[in-house]
Amino acid sequence: MSAIPFGMVGAVWGHVAVGYQLSLMSMTGLIALSGVMVNDALILIVTINRYREQGMDVQAAIVAGGARRFRPVLLTSLTTFFGLAPMIMENSLQARFLIPMAVSLGFGVLGGTLIMLLIVPCSYLILEDAKRASHNAMARLQGNPTMPPPAAQEGA
Repeated sequence: MSAIPFGMVGAVWGHVAVGYQLSLMSMTGLIALSGVMVNDALILIVTINRYREQGMDVQAAIVAGGARRFRPVLLTSLTTFFGLAPMIMENSLQARFLIPMAVSLGFGVLGGTLIMLLIVPCSYLILEDAKRASHNAMARLQGNPTMPPPAAQEGA
């Protein structure tokens, strides 16, 4: 879900670049964009989780998952953008109604994917660190420390 706002930023930039105002059809494109962004992020997270199930540590799983899914996610996003490009550049009166939706979806996918490939793995690592810190704090409060306090880990 953290990738959705970045896709929306890409959609707004696309509207500014092409010169269209946000409209109701643009919002429909944003809804479609949200689904695409969540799908891309899920594909990445599932791959990372599979590597973790195989016994990899968190950082190695994130790097391996990102490397494995980079090309499929990028190609899916590029083909979506280039598939919508003819509609975005269309000048006919009949297409004017759908162009804002195509701009939202096309530019949102293009901009959001590049950011998503960085933000989702970073967010995953942050959440894992927070989960580990919370688990260690709860263990210390219960008098059953699973890890020594941070000062003892550094050798101080």
